[in-house]
Amino acid sequence: MRSRKKKGLILLLAIALIFSIWSIFPARDRSLGIVQAREDFEAVSGTDDPRSYEHYLSTHTNADMPEQTVRIEGESFIQAADDEFEVVSGYAGLDGKAVITPEVGTISWEVPVQASGLYQIRVHYYPVAGKSSGIERKLTLNGEVPFRGADVLLFDRVWGNREDSVRRDDRGNDLRPRQVEKPVWQLAAFKDSAGYFEEPYQFYFEKGNQKLSLTSLRESMAIDYIELYKEEDIPSYAELQATYESAGLKPAEAVMLKVQGEQAVSKSSPTLAPISDRSSPSLEPYDVSKIRINAIGGINWKLPGEWIEWDVDVPEDGLYQIALKVKQDQLRGVYATRSLMIDGKVPFKEMERIRFNYSPEWQTRVLGESEPYLFQLSKGTHRLRMTVTLGDIAPLLRTVESSVLDLNEMYRKILMITANNPDPLRDYQLEQRIPEMTEVFQRQADILRSVADYLEKATGEQSDKVAVLHAMVVQLEDMAARPETVPKRLDTFKINVGGLGTWILSVREQPIALDYLLVSSPDQKLPEAEATVLQQMKHEVGAYVASYTEDYDSIGNMEQKKDSITVWITTGRDQAQVLKALIDESFTPETDISVQLRLVPPNILLPATLAGEGPDVAMQMGEDIPVNYAMRNAAADLSGFPDFEQVASRFRESGLTPYRYNNGVYALPEQQHFPMLFYRKDVLNELGLEPPKTWQDVYNAISVLQKHNMEFYLPIEDTTNNANMIPNATFAMLLYQNDGEFYTEDQKESALNSEISMDAFKRWTQFYTNYKFPLKADFPNRFRTGEMPLGIADYTTYNMLTVMAPEIRNLWDFTIVPGTQLEDGSVRHEVASTTSAVMMLENAKNKEAAWSFMKWWTDKQTQIEYGREMEGLMGAAARYPTANIEALEQLPWPVKDYQNLEQQWKWVEGIPQVPGGYFTGRHLDNAFRKVVNANENPREALSDYVLYIDDEIELKRKEFNLK
Repeated sequence: MRSRKKKGLILLLAIALIFSIWSIFPARDRSLGIVQAREDFEAVSGTDDPRSYEHYLSTHTNADMPEQTVRIEGESFIQAADDEFEVVSGYAGLDGKAVITPEVGTISWEVPVQASGLYQIRVHYYPVAGKSSGIERKLTLNGEVPFRGADVLLFDRVWGNREDSVRRDDRGNDLRPRQVEKPVWQLAAFKDSAGYFEEPYQFYFEKGNQKLSLTSLRESMAIDYIELYKEEDIPSYAELQATYESAGLKPAEAVMLKVQGEQAVSKSSPTLAPISDRSSPSLEPYDVSKIRINAIGGINWKLPGEWIEWDVDVPEDGLYQIALKVKQDQLRGVYATRSLMIDGKVPFKEMERIRFNYSPEWQTRVLGESEPYLFQLSKGTHRLRMTVTLGDIAPLLRTVESSVLDLNEMYRKILMITANNPDPLRDYQLEQRIPEMTEVFQRQADILRSVADYLEKATGEQSDKVAVLHAMVVQLEDMAARPETVPKRLDTFKINVGGLGTWILSVREQPIALDYLLVSSPDQKLPEAEATVLQQMKHEVGAYVASYTEDYDSIGNMEQKKDSITVWITTGRDQAQVLKALIDESFTPETDISVQLRLVPPNILLPATLAGEGPDVAMQMGEDIPVNYAMRNAAADLSGFPDFEQVASRFRESGLTPYRYNNGVYALPEQQHFPMLFYRKDVLNELGLEPPKTWQDVYNAISVLQKHNMEFYLPIEDTTNNANMIPNATFAMLLYQNDGEFYTEDQKESALNSEISMDAFKRWTQFYTNYKFPLKADFPNRFRTGEMPLGIADYTTYNMLTVMAPEIRNLWDFTIVPGTQLEDGSVRHEVASTTSAVMMLENAKNKEAAWSFMKWWTDKQTQIEYGREMEGLMGAAARYPTANIEALEQLPWPVKDYQNLEQQWKWVEGIPQVPGGYFTGRHLDNAFRKVVNANENPREALSDYVLYIDDEIELKRKEFNLK
């Protein structure tokens, strides 16, 4: 009896456990659950901003939209400034003349307008070979930019796979197809590059002759003609279906065409290379252990305006349905959207917005769902283009972005009264001093709630995307009701507003992965998208076994030729794969030297070298490593090679300085970073400030900023890695700008006890003692909010802000750092750089082969190709900070930004590495902390620590028998 009860209890517990797991496990959404919102959300933004597109349209609400098209031939320009604009005939197969517009300069045309009204503009252009980046132009009408957005117009290049078939390495793994440019003449409308407006921009033209100008911002393009026109109305599917019936069109029969996603013929970006997906054995092609290129898109196909095209060969005229095997597993609580064009046209209105709801599984999606849409296709080849579009998410983003700007502005107003650390016992009477504050809070709460409600209705679920909005709404309403609590909640308010900025970024990205497309007759049964349980079990077991048998550390081909070297790389697998592809395609065929490339942890080089198991060449080494190895006779001296000086001329002297030791050079620089001055144009304009050119300008700006409770940012090192701390960038600036040095000329002692150094150290610490600069600050985020509208940071911060702060695009810039003004009025702008290096180990078996590899790797063309491949693979955030002078010029920087970089680079100094030099950065920071935290006299603090630095240098020189 007791045994029966026990078994029953166990059974009940098992059922309860199964039920609980089933209830929390995400259900497989087999239908894609497309829930359409009833109507488009009406954006609440922009009309009060005189530079916004919404305001521009509101001022021309009653304007006509003329039907006629006005064409202006490219070669008929009336004015060209700042560079040569060449007129050519028959360019790239064009029947007629075109004008080539270089990457700098302005070109103007006279536009004869017959009727006043709103026109759209398009251009027939050809992307001239350049730096492989998008083409950017600024539009002015009669000398003025009509609205914000027209100041940066983006025009695509065309990319495709270099080879028609996917190549494999000698271990049976597919190699990612290299993307190469495949330029063609294109017709493109002037549209919002951020994707916030689906339709092309509309521009108001008065009747008569008007002046239209394009200013080059980045890259060259050939222009055939420019047209003022009106977009054709696109019929709905119901209207199109009626024409099918009246024309007697019939569905095709017994046709099933499958086009693999990775076989796309062209794309708008090199980031859209085919990918390998191992999430399901149902993908085509598939292998349990080997890498197979079997899909396209994923997290790379996400930004508005990015498109992919496929060719479909249709065997007979008729009506066809289109299905996609897709996965959208990134956006829960929102949805990804695509538009579909066939042969350059949207077939009907519904294809402007194809929605893909969240689903963790691969699914077969028929366009039209239960009642599939039918597409009229004639016999022959048709081109299908799918484009990322924001669809009905766009007005939501415009609304939230406007809210972020308004809330940041209110935050700055509050900050001007309360400062960063408000007194919790003080009543600041904010509702009286900022009368509109509670009204702004309540209005923005209502706006954000409407966005959250719309998303919940549109997706049919609540999620983390909506939770961010609700959290902001709750806080805003409470602060509106109890304004006296605002100062105490300023930090959480800033965090929540920052969360909205992140929300914009995450929702704006619309990734989906695609395995294949199906074009079929309606009578065909579509294949299942998911793997069977047996297939899935076989996949999991096989993958587990392969984890023991496959070599996942080695990259690419492993074949060894007569001359062979081993190279270690310490960064990610993506970087290693790009590098190995370049090696196999150019270095090995040119030199007949094979390279065994291994991906290793950064800390493994030292023990491996001591054990005699190290590589011939080590890449991406920290600035301190080569000289430290050289002291121990573990690094090879490169200056002994006969062509060393020729190779060294690729870099600025500042890049080589850290690797010079005892009349030798022990590494070549790969990357070189240095500081730049970043500034918010809108905030400085509000405060009546200009970007500071000298340190005196900085002091003047600080007084204005602090008067408004804002701050200037100076870089300060994180003390978590105190052992390898580099000297502070601000101190190095002040030191080098006044002819100071870190070490004496013979590098036997520290030079930080000089009067120049003492004065630079005192000025540096005064920023923190007298002006109360923060010792720790999240500069990118505080720059976004505007509370730190000026700051000096590494120039790669540019990449981060470009990608991570879309709400302040076009509101910030960067330039050279403030300098020290001399008696003759000239200004010095020296800064110190940090670098990473490629080094040869002393025990390299074939030093000539290793040197050949180092020369190839640091060569201009290799660095350009690697930089472009990395940016193509990972986006603008991965723009490569190469140390090669000529290569940086060819990377896809906008012209103005590159000129600023190049201007600063001329002033860059390298910090020498000496025995015991690791004490310099460490004790410089210790002296700084003693002054700032313990109120010690700057001279005494630095003098004390210089003694420690000198002792360590002397100790190390004795250890290595240096005279």
